[in-house]
Amino acid sequence: MTTAPEPAFSEVIHAPLRLRICGLLRRVDELDFAVIRDALQIDDPRLSKHLKVLTDAGYVALRKESSPARADARRLTWVRLTPAGTAALEAHLAALARIADGTLFD
Repeated sequence: MTTAPEPAFSEVIHAPLRLRICGLLRRVDELDFAVIRDALQIDDPRLSKHLKVLTDAGYVALRKESSPARADARRLTWVRLTPAGTAALEAHLAALARIADGTLFD
């Protein structure tokens, strides 16, 4: 039996782009950097900046791998939520739900 997470607001996750990144990663094992970038319609440096914040907090992990489709040395970057990131996101979403329904202080 899974229990609902204890609500905990996260300043790290709450930034709109970081919340959207975590939302994209929530239901998948991992996503390619380019898929996230294109889904959010932002440029590489902006996505990299937000991924660094999430990585520094221990909420996402990055994995680099060679691309068999490329002739050059560039590598693909795969992004996934860590267990700590998943827990923090679920707790943040629970806090947002309590804020939205007015039960934050019950």
